[in-house]
Amino acid sequence: MTTITRRDLFIASLASSSLFAKTNKIGRSRFSAITDEIAKSPAEAIAFAKKYGLQWLELRNVPGGKTVYNELPEAEVKAAAKEFQEAGIKISFMNTGMLKFGLPGTEPKRSRQETPENKAKRMASEQKRFAGHMDELDRAIRASHILGATKIRVFAFSRVEEPEKLFPRIADILGEMSKVCEREKVQLLIENEASCNVGTSAELAAILKMVPSKAFGMNWDPHNAVALKESVFPEGYSLLPKKRIWNVQVKGRTVLDYKDKMDWAAMFKALEKDGYQGQIGLETHIFGAEQVQRSHESMVAMLKLVGES
Repeated sequence: MTTITRRDLFIASLASSSLFAKTNKIGRSRFSAITDEIAKSPAEAIAFAKKYGLQWLELRNVPGGKTVYNELPEAEVKAAAKEFQEAGIKISFMNTGMLKFGLPGTEPKRSRQETPENKAKRMASEQKRFAGHMDELDRAIRASHILGATKIRVFAFSRVEEPEKLFPRIADILGEMSKVCEREKVQLLIENEASCNVGTSAELAAILKMVPSKAFGMNWDPHNAVALKESVFPEGYSLLPKKRIWNVQVKGRTVLDYKDKMDWAAMFKALEKDGYQGQIGLETHIFGAEQVQRSHESMVAMLKLVGES
């Protein structure tokens, strides 16, 4: 009779983990990019995807304009969906700006004093947006269905001095939105954003614990946590509930030769090991005349990191 030792089990576990990581490899087939960051028109965005052999793109504003896809008239959304479909491109993520404003009754953290007139205008705008946030969700879901997207971004309102005190209220709002998403067979992903109440990996973990819905997960953008002084990887990453990472975004300056450069090779390996099966979206975020060129350079760098340049 053969005796199985702890060492045998440990070696078997390592082999199994290594095999899973290989079959779960992050690479070109899972890379995506936000269209209005990489191009000045939808056709140019598709050409970008074709050049690098991408199967996916993320949507926010229509390239070359200021209108977000989820607020377009239905006929225009259908026309866009047809254009992507005919090009063989799938939509991995809808980057909406839902809840990226001050929660009524709260005072956002500010570096400069606000005039009474500006404050009154802001508060009126916030109240109006909040009153219509469920209608905005419905429009985002409708556009997502047409475009074939299953993941929709949301934020956690403008950041206040003590964000954690707002978490129960925010969780109730996100929970209500998640119930709608469950019924509509889409997923609601909260993004960590430094200007919002959920800005770090630790805060992502906390809010996800408070909203246990199967339709609620995260869009992890590690660079966004840097401004809040979080040690993003491996410390911040270790706090995340791995099964609820449903989209990941890469800032261009974190793969190019900027001071913000991050060890994405190590992060990709960690994501593979931990079973991440979603897409990796490029959000170039290097503005001005060089943005499109930097987008190309960023995608080349990403492909090089996974040995597919």
